[in-house]
Amino acid sequence: MTSAHKPKRRPRTTSKSQAAYDAVRERILDRTYEPGYRLVLQTIADELKCSVVPVREAIRRLEAEGLVEFTQNKGATVAEVDTELYLNTMQTLAILEGTATALAAEHISASDVQAARDLNEQMRALLADFDPAEFTRLNTELHALLYSDCPNTHLLDLVHRGWTRMDAIRVSSFDSIPARAHDSAAEHAELIEAIAAKKPATEIEVLARAHRIHTLNAYLEAMGRPASSL
Repeated sequence: MTSAHKPKRRPRTTSKSQAAYDAVRERILDRTYEPGYRLVLQTIADELKCSVVPVREAIRRLEAEGLVEFTQNKGATVAEVDTELYLNTMQTLAILEGTATALAAEHISASDVQAARDLNEQMRALLADFDPAEFTRLNTELHALLYSDCPNTHLLDLVHRGWTRMDAIRVSSFDSIPARAHDSAAEHAELIEAIAAKKPATEIEVLARAHRIHTLNAYLEAMGRPASSL
């Protein structure tokens, strides 16, 4: 069969359930729907111009991810921010991501090291007129770049799950502790240069883990909570 007679593939379309999930999730993460906001299925369906069925499916998925919770009196609402869950997730990420970053250091390319430097410079440029949302976005991108070459795929999966949980918690540390941003960028530079210099994996892991714990402890201090002993 010639290419001219091959049947054309139809472009993939996003299901209504997926579209509803994407829309509601985005509104939760950008705080259009604040914590405690009541999610009325019919109202959301009308806004998205779909039936209630895909919205209900989307809400169930978001409940499984921790973004939505059900209460007897209110029904489906946007989950409240959980400081205890933030503490536990950050402690876990300090260990897992620290190890993943150390393992990835042996495999990271020179171009990715430079890309990490460039991202950190973009973050430093934000310090004068601080934008916590953009700083957080760049921070996530930078760390993902540093651990992405980790050869242990199981460990990488656990790190990705940790970051997914951070999305669900919806705590941007730099909203609450903007002063931490300056030290964070300095610690990034130290970590990046340790990787560039091919420092021992144990040293890189210590730097990566300490960096995450410093952010956690700055946040806990701002919340009036005791520092992590990790």
